[in-house]
Amino acid sequence: MPSFLITIREIIARWWAEFTLQTRLMAAATLMVSLIMSGLTFWAVNTIQQDVRLNDTRFGRDLGLLLAANVAPLVSVDDRTELARFSHSFYDSTSSIRYMLYADEEGSIFLGIPFSKAEVQNSLTIRRRMQLPDNYSPQSDAPMVRQHLTPDGEVTDVFVPLNQDGKYLGVLAIGINPNPTVVTSSHLTRDVTIAVFISIWAMVILGAVFNALMITKPIKELLLGVKNIAAGNFRQRIDLPLGGELGELILNFNEMAERLERYDEQNIEELTAEKAKLETLVSTIADGAVLLDTNLRVILANPTAQRIFGWDGSITGQNALETLPEAVQLVLRQPLSELSCQSETPPELRDAAEFRITIPEPPGHTVRILLTTVLDQYREGIKGIAITVQDITREVELNEAKSNFISNVSHELRTPLFNIKSFIETLQEYGEDLSEPQKHEFLETANRETDRLTRLVNDVLDLSKLESNKRYSFDAVEIIQPVEQTLRTHQLNARDKGIELCQEIEPDLPPVRGNYDLLVQVLSNLLGNGLKFTPAGGKVAIRAYRIDSDPVSSCVRVEVADTGIGIDPEDQQAIFDRFFRVENRVHTLEGTGLGLSIVRNIVEKHQSQVHLISEVGVGTTFWFDLAIIQPPETHLQPAPSLLSQVTEAP
Repeated sequence: MPSFLITIREIIARWWAEFTLQTRLMAAATLMVSLIMSGLTFWAVNTIQQDVRLNDTRFGRDLGLLLAANVAPLVSVDDRTELARFSHSFYDSTSSIRYMLYADEEGSIFLGIPFSKAEVQNSLTIRRRMQLPDNYSPQSDAPMVRQHLTPDGEVTDVFVPLNQDGKYLGVLAIGINPNPTVVTSSHLTRDVTIAVFISIWAMVILGAVFNALMITKPIKELLLGVKNIAAGNFRQRIDLPLGGELGELILNFNEMAERLERYDEQNIEELTAEKAKLETLVSTIADGAVLLDTNLRVILANPTAQRIFGWDGSITGQNALETLPEAVQLVLRQPLSELSCQSETPPELRDAAEFRITIPEPPGHTVRILLTTVLDQYREGIKGIAITVQDITREVELNEAKSNFISNVSHELRTPLFNIKSFIETLQEYGEDLSEPQKHEFLETANRETDRLTRLVNDVLDLSKLESNKRYSFDAVEIIQPVEQTLRTHQLNARDKGIELCQEIEPDLPPVRGNYDLLVQVLSNLLGNGLKFTPAGGKVAIRAYRIDSDPVSSCVRVEVADTGIGIDPEDQQAIFDRFFRVENRVHTLEGTGLGLSIVRNIVEKHQSQVHLISEVGVGTTFWFDLAIIQPPETHLQPAPSLLSQVTEAP
């Protein structure tokens, strides 16, 4: 098959495929109607032609018999002149005769109208013979009729035998023209039928083209646009120059798409903003938050959860049971697996499930984990699992510290109370049997234990005040004043122990920001500790000098140094904890164990930190910095520290 025919067939097939079912049914109905009408028309024309043919046959037979009866005598006498005249006269008198031919017994034509002139006939070198029908019988008197088609119509041929007195003289052939009215009517009917058929199909084709261009295409564009709109593509537009209701429909569709696009952009902006707010909120909350889907894949994890679980980088899309720390996996594997396999929330997890887990890596923290199911809009099916992680390490430490504090306070209170009660009961029961020196010793011991109990209660009260967020007033303080007051307070105690007290204060120090009473308490606690742990012949010094860290900020550093027994490196980290005492290890001296904890709290309230340097058998130095309120215009060089001198003392 030629390629162009295949191309045409493909084009027609594609064109036909674009038609809707209604259009195809309409085309099929039109084809059936046109075929039926054409068939009826051609049947009617054929019937008319058959009737006309029958009439022409009868007319030709009758006309042939009539003419044969008139010309047979002339043929018998061989009067061809009269025969020709009569024949011409008869031929000219009617338009129904197409031709007239006379042939003799052997079939040779001797006269023909309209062409039969003798001179022409004499010039012929070939004599013509009449081709008679096969079923022609000369002995029959009935004419033989047949018809043949010519460009002018169907001509009826009538062959009439010429018999005279029983003698066969030849044959007369007459051609009868078709009825012009009938022919015209038949042609008109045929032409009208063809015209109607062509018109119908022309209208169908034009209607199909119009339907394809003006109706089907816009409707397909609208259908495609509606599908795109339903799929979320709100940028869809239809650009077809149509008017009327369809054009108005397209215009309204474009307006609807434009509004939906604006609404979608607005929604996207709002959703993006809300998402950013939620992400910011989730990322900034103190608790860890992890969201899982029903397959236990991580959807969201805020930085707090990543820090607690030790996750590096993004873990979105990973299985939670494979990424959680091992200690957490052991506890959460079963409840998470149960939640992921169920379509409804189990009764035991309907509200929330709480787990308390200690995670060794990263080291040293305890977490509280809450499992909460994320339900659908009908609150029936599970859509996800929310994990809330709270780092309660500090809470555990505080509870432990609270327990230790209560235990230590109880122990520290019970010891002096027991001693006081024991000595007083002894005096009460055996006072008359005791000597005066013994009574004096018992009372002195009870008084000393009472002082110890008073110091403990005072230290506890001081520490409670410092940790209760009580507001203290901070003013300008000349640092030399609390230093001199502290030295005066402990001068007698130092003299009794044989310890040298000294102050090394840089001259002209500017005032610092501080609370006078709190600074006196800090210096008193540090100096008291120095006297407690420094043997006789030792030295305890208080220094103060200015430090210029940069041209803008400067401060006054305060140091309390001793040449005592020093502090082991393993104890230096816990020296500021409550009730921690070095004497617990050396078993020589007594104390409440709250002094350095009070010092740290007071220094922190001055926006500073307390530090220490210590070496066993050499000595210890505590120092902290205080901010200057009005720094002078000229910067003084800091005085040389005497720390090296103190620590190198024997």
